[in-house]
Amino acid sequence: MAYEHANPELLARSITALEAVPASKLTGTQGDIGVDDPATGEQIATIPNHTVETALEAVGLADAAGKLWAKTTPRHRSDVLHAVYAKLIENRENLALVMSREMGKPINEAYGEVQYAADYVRWFAEEALRAGGSYREAPAGGATMITLRGPVGLSVLITPWNFPMAMATRKLAPALAAGCGAVVKPATLTPLTTYLTVKLFEEAGVPEGLIQVITTGSASAFSSAVLADERVRKVSFTGSTPVGAALMELAGKNIIKSSMELGGNAPLLIFDDADLERTIDGVILSKMRNGGQTCVSANRILVQEGIADAFLEGFTERMAGLVRGNPLNTEVELGPVVDHRAVERLQHLVDDAVAKGADLRTGGSAVSGPGHFFEATVLADVPADAEITTTEIFGPVSSITRFKTQEEAIAQANDTCFGLAGYVFTESLDRALNVAETLETGMVGINQGMLSNVAAPFGGVKQSGIGREGSSEGLEEYQEVRYFNVTRRETY
Repeated sequence: MAYEHANPELLARSITALEAVPASKLTGTQGDIGVDDPATGEQIATIPNHTVETALEAVGLADAAGKLWAKTTPRHRSDVLHAVYAKLIENRENLALVMSREMGKPINEAYGEVQYAADYVRWFAEEALRAGGSYREAPAGGATMITLRGPVGLSVLITPWNFPMAMATRKLAPALAAGCGAVVKPATLTPLTTYLTVKLFEEAGVPEGLIQVITTGSASAFSSAVLADERVRKVSFTGSTPVGAALMELAGKNIIKSSMELGGNAPLLIFDDADLERTIDGVILSKMRNGGQTCVSANRILVQEGIADAFLEGFTERMAGLVRGNPLNTEVELGPVVDHRAVERLQHLVDDAVAKGADLRTGGSAVSGPGHFFEATVLADVPADAEITTTEIFGPVSSITRFKTQEEAIAQANDTCFGLAGYVFTESLDRALNVAETLETGMVGINQGMLSNVAAPFGGVKQSGIGREGSSEGLEEYQEVRYFNVTRRETY
């Protein structure tokens, strides 16, 4: 079943929500950039194409405001962030509707992202009070060693299009909690959610100017100019590995502290003893959340031979039955992919796999009509030389292969330069932990398809990035440690 058109009531409310998105306060532009609805292909807004000079102006404004913010108490920053959380929840409908229109996220998932994004703000409101430090005697005596954690300074936050609110708050909240100002550059495909989110931050009490939003069609020029500015002391980026590597090279010239959450090629291992129904539920959640457009999506599904046929039958049936359509319908489970380039890329990956011998069980094609839709697709027995096995799929296409032994599965899983996430499905606790410890990934889900949690350190190893977001480690990414050595004289 498919829903080609939006629910009329939700569509009307989304138009009102779009009207709540503020205009940029920065005036230096070189024209506008259109923002399209991927479900229809229609333009729904324009945003400014800021110049490099405007970006540097934003750096100055955020740096000046950040120096004042750094002098506030942890309690004050915590109170402001708690107020931001309440403001975001109060405006969850507008945020979800704007997100659904510009990104194509099904409305139920959009509401879920708003809560998830707001939860980061609440988490770091609490972490602001736990900035940490230490006071201890030197091992040899005669001195007291004191360490303090303080704000790293002006932070440049570059966010992706697939989670336009959560990726913004996951960076903004710890930056503000630590006492930093920020320049945010959202993806031009989904900037409206960020503009609205920052507006709500300010309405809740974040000082005007502390957060600057820059939108530009010249991302490389922006990065080159801003990261060459000595006022910038931190860069956090979520996106592809090649872009992350280029940003690290730029940041290295001024020794800018860097966090990079980069590409993934997540393996999902299913062993013969796995609970079949729970496994299918978990794989659907991991693979199809956000239409497969997540960096931790199950990219390579590896199934042990004894359960493979039963899994393929049940999983294919579930995939074929997903409700596709305009995301402004509460019944829709699969919305559009983000743009026409994504459709073309998915079609290429499917065609290449089938040409090399993969078994197409369901789907496999772009959907005709308005918008950028692709069928929920299952490819079985995908050969190792298919491009899809080494590429981050980022769409509703599942690549499935079989394995015989645990050793074979682990070797396949680790045969990649990426190491963001992995998944294990088995009823054996010993096997689950042994495999999880052997996988070369920063995160592992055991008998579940959802990894993200504000209290957990999110990040990868190998070419999937450096640094962590969320948890207490997420705050430390925006702090510097200072150490004082105090000589002590004996007193009588």
